[in-house]
Amino acid sequence: MANNRRVSRVSSQIKREVSQMLMNEIKDDRVGAGMVSITDVDVSGDLQHAKIFVSIYGTDEAKAETMEGLKSSTAFVRRQLGQRMRLRRTPEVVFLEDASLERGDRMVALLNKISSERQDQDIPVDDYEENGI
Repeated sequence: MANNRRVSRVSSQIKREVSQMLMNEIKDDRVGAGMVSITDVDVSGDLQHAKIFVSIYGTDEAKAETMEGLKSSTAFVRRQLGQRMRLRRTPEVVFLEDASLERGDRMVALLNKISSERQDQDIPVDDYEENGI
């Protein structure tokens, strides 16, 4: 139980620190600070590995370029984490793209489309329930 709390504390601290680095310290032009946000950090139970999930706004090319920039900055990020955090061993850092926000947007768009199509057909809601729609 205490270990779970520690893992949670470490992951939230990594999220804070890396967010700060993205905004102020990572100088790679491929990493646009306004375009990237950290959605989650998954730290292994032994605190040896940290998966940093990022959401990237932009075209597919811009996303690929940003991921390349993030991957090239992993050594810098890990070194900074080692200096800022009091851990016996600094975890290995991996950046992974989190597409869940895009999937959510796509789902909302599909639901809105279905809703507007239903309104266009002007079928009362009761008819949907009776017909199993």
